[in-house]
Amino acid sequence: MTAVSDAPAPVPDPVRSARLAADLDAADLRSDPLRQLWGTEADDALGRGMREPILRAIADDDGVLATLGRLFVLGLPQPEAAVASALPTLGVDGLVALGLARVEGDTVAPCALLRPQSFVDADGVGEWWIASDLDEVALDGPLPADHVLGVGGASRTLAETVVPVQVERALDLGTGCGIQALLVARRAGTVVATDISRRALAYAELNAQLNGVTNIDFRHGSMFDPVAGEAFDLIVSNPPFVITPRTEGVPAYEYRDGGLVGDALVETFVRAAPAHLTRGGIAQLLGNWESRQGVTGLARLEAWVPADLDLWVIEREELTPLAYAELWIRDGGTTPRDAAFVPLLTAWLDDFAARGVTAVGFGYVLLRRGDGEPLRRVERLGQSVSNVGAALAAGLAAHDVLAAGLPSTLLVAPDVTEARHLMPGDDDPSVIELRQGGGFARTVGVDSALAGFVGACDGELTVAQIVGALADLFDVPLADLWADLEPKIRSLVRDGFLTPGE
Repeated sequence: MTAVSDAPAPVPDPVRSARLAADLDAADLRSDPLRQLWGTEADDALGRGMREPILRAIADDDGVLATLGRLFVLGLPQPEAAVASALPTLGVDGLVALGLARVEGDTVAPCALLRPQSFVDADGVGEWWIASDLDEVALDGPLPADHVLGVGGASRTLAETVVPVQVERALDLGTGCGIQALLVARRAGTVVATDISRRALAYAELNAQLNGVTNIDFRHGSMFDPVAGEAFDLIVSNPPFVITPRTEGVPAYEYRDGGLVGDALVETFVRAAPAHLTRGGIAQLLGNWESRQGVTGLARLEAWVPADLDLWVIEREELTPLAYAELWIRDGGTTPRDAAFVPLLTAWLDDFAARGVTAVGFGYVLLRRGDGEPLRRVERLGQSVSNVGAALAAGLAAHDVLAAGLPSTLLVAPDVTEARHLMPGDDDPSVIELRQGGGFARTVGVDSALAGFVGACDGELTVAQIVGALADLFDVPLADLWADLEPKIRSLVRDGFLTPGE
């Protein structure tokens, strides 16, 4: 059994949090000033788990920003007098009362990290202070079972994936340190943030106070229990979806392990979420799903969703059981050099073998309680993506538009380019491709007729006029050309290459 933290949980207090925020603001504890203080290379090294370059860069600096950087960003004890000088509004006693530090002799030892976190969303660029538990570097050892993670890779992925819609009520299920609730709160009247961990809720509430966000209601409980009978316009979740053996001796970290067998947590969410969606409401989550005995994980996931619900699943990667086990064993701080590695690996592989698991997929799931013909998209995308939330929103809008038929006029999306490949000496291209510069960065092959159609979509001519002109140009019957082009055009609209005209 993995030990729990011996550090206290935060004690949110709006007055003390406001005082701390005032001191942090006065010290300019922000990402850019910190990078300027210790250098970009040292800052990047911290992201790889190395703090020595930062310590060398600020070794002789006793200024306020350096003191707070060592205390909150690196998690290192600092002289009490220096901390008192750096936090004149809150004071050391106030910091201790918030549960963020303790006094040991004439030093202040941090109980938590408190780092600036930049974000970019549809509303602009900003930055928050995010408190979380001390990490492996600060602890110089493995994480405790009740560790509250800061803003990690999965958090950033979900933040980029959430559809940027204005809503009245939103739910962040499994809020952790609260980063998703803070993001969603920018576009919601009210947000309910839930977690099974009271420690996580304490951090999430403290982070809301530090950043002046007041429209979040924090509730304790598992899955949808805290919101029984309630419905939301938007549900987001970065749940503890990591598949972990239910075997004695295997660490169970609250931030990543939901306590269920296999991918049952993701299945539970997907099956339960529709009952909590308003008409037009959207639910989004990250998750893992298992391929078992010839049935793909994507097929299993699709079977969990009622046929009358919109479903869009994007699988970003798929790992073998061995690769998956190694990934998460290393994530817990155990390497092949450690004696515990082989027993853990054996437990993981035995667990997968018991269910006939052949692969584990990871990706995004979007559900919507829509109107009309349901959207059902289940796909794999391995290429780099960007601004996924906006791309998902555009895809949903395109589905709704196409349900009423093709628009009369179409425009080429501004990020679309065309590439033509010719063999030496040839006048006509052997391959024509359309490429997206953003979103899902899709590349599709097209023939000369479809390329000509797309090239003419500038809003001046209708779809019918363009197809008629192409029929004359290629000297083919209009009905035949339309039968060939119409499904291809719909596909380009669906994927965002073409957008409705005015």
